[in-house]
Amino acid sequence: MPHLENVVLCRESQVSILQSLFGERHHFSFPSIFIYGHTASGKTYVTQTLLKTLELPHVFVNCVECFTLRLLLEQILNKLNHLSSSEDGCSTEITCETFNDFVRLFKQVTTAENLKDQTVYIVLDKAEYLRDMEASLLPGFLRLQELADRNVTVLFLSEIVWEKFRPNTGCFEPFVLYFPDYSIGNLQKILSHDHPPEYSADFYAAYINILLGVFYTVCRDLKGLRHLAVLNFPKYCEPVVKGEASERDTRKLWRNIEPHLKKAMQTVYLREISSSQWEKLQKDDTDPGQLKGLSAHTHVELPYYSKFILIAAYLASYNPARTDKRFFLKHHGKIKKTNFLKKHEKTSNHLLGPKPFPLDRLLAILYSIVDSRVAPTANIFSQITSLVTLQLLTLVGHDDQLDGPKYKCTVSLDFIRAIARTVNFDIIKYLYDFL
Repeated sequence: MPHLENVVLCRESQVSILQSLFGERHHFSFPSIFIYGHTASGKTYVTQTLLKTLELPHVFVNCVECFTLRLLLEQILNKLNHLSSSEDGCSTEITCETFNDFVRLFKQVTTAENLKDQTVYIVLDKAEYLRDMEASLLPGFLRLQELADRNVTVLFLSEIVWEKFRPNTGCFEPFVLYFPDYSIGNLQKILSHDHPPEYSADFYAAYINILLGVFYTVCRDLKGLRHLAVLNFPKYCEPVVKGEASERDTRKLWRNIEPHLKKAMQTVYLREISSSQWEKLQKDDTDPGQLKGLSAHTHVELPYYSKFILIAAYLASYNPARTDKRFFLKHHGKIKKTNFLKKHEKTSNHLLGPKPFPLDRLLAILYSIVDSRVAPTANIFSQITSLVTLQLLTLVGHDDQLDGPKYKCTVSLDFIRAIARTVNFDIIKYLYDFL
């Protein structure tokens, strides 16, 4: 389908598989499909675009918004009801509290004339949140086609692999489809496709090539790169607008944009200022450090969980492993002070330097210090990799072939205290040297 290939770029394999699974409108499709991959890998966009382009009856539900069982079931049923009654223009709100009621009401809704002989698709985005609901919900959705005796397919979109979902009691296995990360060539092609009509495709492609050369090592998120591309393009083409350079004068264009991309590394990419502030900063040619409220020159601003990962890494580097039980378990039992703490005899760990620690210990400390429940998603592991890339953590390799990777935290105490203050975390009371 040429139109679909022009809209969905660099996902030809996944689109072909999904089209094969969907088949014709009246064909029975696979009962459940599990789609997983990192953030911004095109899962939601490809699924929505494919269903809309093929004009297949579907409902799309975000499990973050529908955080209770009742909200989720009612959202699905009411969207289906609006779909089936769209020709009449009138529909009533449906209430549903249990999955048994959902199956019964689902049968009633799908008896409508415009849904009777077609496959109905239910798309559950952020499906990892289903694990926090009733244990019977996931197996029920996996077998909805059998339970309702209707032509229905449930699609699960998640950042977590299927093995993290599978119940211990067993369940119907879905068709699993993986969306890999975009390569640098894929990102070049997708971002170049967004070129403004007033400029040539080659001119914009050269700009995207420069942008990826600067940011690809630290940011591979398509949404973030697209935001940067739109925000910095006016500055890139400024010499062309003023008549000082032609579109082919890449050297002069690079010299003009280079200092502004360096500023973007400090500010916009790290989201310390808004887009409007960044535009004002570029217009006035102001240094980022002079803008009120910026902390770019005092500490590096990080994503929310990256801050806690870095704090956990610092604690793992400077606290002995035997102290973890005392600091991070609520009911650790009675510990004799003489055995645990002889402050006048011990040497400061901060003088000895950071010690290597395994990944398991880092994650255990992270789960203890974060208030909310943190799922071990691909996003968490990619943030650890980003901290290594930014040289805030150092990968020190393996002690032997059986061990996993080990890390060291390379930041100073002042740096980590500045990070901890941004998330209202008192790191001092968790440090062994300060007991």
